[in-house]
Amino acid sequence: MRWFEHAIWWQVYPLGFTGAPVRPASEQERQLTHRLGHLHNWLDYAQQLGTNGLLLGPIFSSSTHGYDTTDHFTIDPRLGDDGDFDALIAACRERGIVVLLDGVFNHVGDQHPLYLAALEKGPDSDEAKLFRIDWNQNPPRAEVFEGHGSLVALNHDEPATVDLVADVMRHWLQRGIHGWRLDAAYAIKPEFWREVLQRVRPDFGEAWFVGEMIHGDYADYVQRSGLDSITQYELWKSVWSALSDENFFELDWTLQRHNTWLDTFVPQTFVGNHDVTRIATLVGPEKLPAALAVLFTVGGIPSIYQGDEQGFTGTKYQREGGDDEVRPTFPDTPDGLAPLGAEVHRLHQALIALRRRNPWLVRARTEQLELRNEFYRYRVHGPQGEQLVVQLDLPARRVQIDDGQGNVLLEA
Repeated sequence: MRWFEHAIWWQVYPLGFTGAPVRPASEQERQLTHRLGHLHNWLDYAQQLGTNGLLLGPIFSSSTHGYDTTDHFTIDPRLGDDGDFDALIAACRERGIVVLLDGVFNHVGDQHPLYLAALEKGPDSDEAKLFRIDWNQNPPRAEVFEGHGSLVALNHDEPATVDLVADVMRHWLQRGIHGWRLDAAYAIKPEFWREVLQRVRPDFGEAWFVGEMIHGDYADYVQRSGLDSITQYELWKSVWSALSDENFFELDWTLQRHNTWLDTFVPQTFVGNHDVTRIATLVGPEKLPAALAVLFTVGGIPSIYQGDEQGFTGTKYQREGGDDEVRPTFPDTPDGLAPLGAEVHRLHQALIALRRRNPWLVRARTEQLELRNEFYRYRVHGPQGEQLVVQLDLPARRVQIDDGQGNVLLEA
């Protein structure tokens, strides 16, 4: 097994986590502030949870929320500088924690110097090649990402864009990271990634690349792009929807489809991230154990979003500032957490420990044993005959996992 098949990620959105101003109101709020060190106090917590990977949201210079990048080679001054980054990598390395960075390569912020230079120098400039700009408009108008005027789309047909992205990837891999989460990969033709990875993999053959996909044929995209993995949004949707509506037929159908993808690649699985309403809000506290049981027993490379392991609640809204509830600031240390999340935290630890004892689960297939709207029992099995049986009983509010021989391993 390669290293990433042993990874369980703790995902952190650094700007929110550290209390950086996400929408700076003044230049003073953009001044260099060494906030990345805030994460050092949480590395032991992440390790004690059972995770061994830190999946960081955007940390590069940007105008606001991190996805409107202005310099891919510079740490956002609201978070710190190169010294702070190096110290974080060293602290992670001491604990055996690997680091994944969020690569926003579909678009840049409209204040990116290369974009401003393109507008100034005109359509024949080298900078203009990097963007899709309609020069017949007055003023010229660039393609943007999903209607967001401040997010200017890169031109992925241009070799110079391949060069830029490959250079950024290599730069931070040389600085000690272990791979990339590729934001909005679904908006980019898969062949672009294949060209980029041909530049990167010769020197970083062990790096892991996971693309953000929401809909579509995940396996086809992996094969055409050369990526290692895809974010399993279909499973996320099915987990919370099946539990919320009490319709396990939806989840069973999704797990059958999930099985087929495991023939091609190992998906990156989750029940929460920085872009969606909290799982505890979607399903409620009584059904939360069932969602977690699915995450940690089916095939995949799981991630836990900051605070989900404490049962945090929060709603994602489609408006300005709509992410704020799901991207809160964390206390200086774990001692500042309220005790209300202790039970959910212990359940995460128990499920992660179960997964650690059964590493074959990363490629496990699921098989339906019993299925009703409110009751689901399934077997997960490995290549050498390994198995676990998972029972989700919503009327009884009970989750049970046994070894397939009737010996109960976990009950919640």
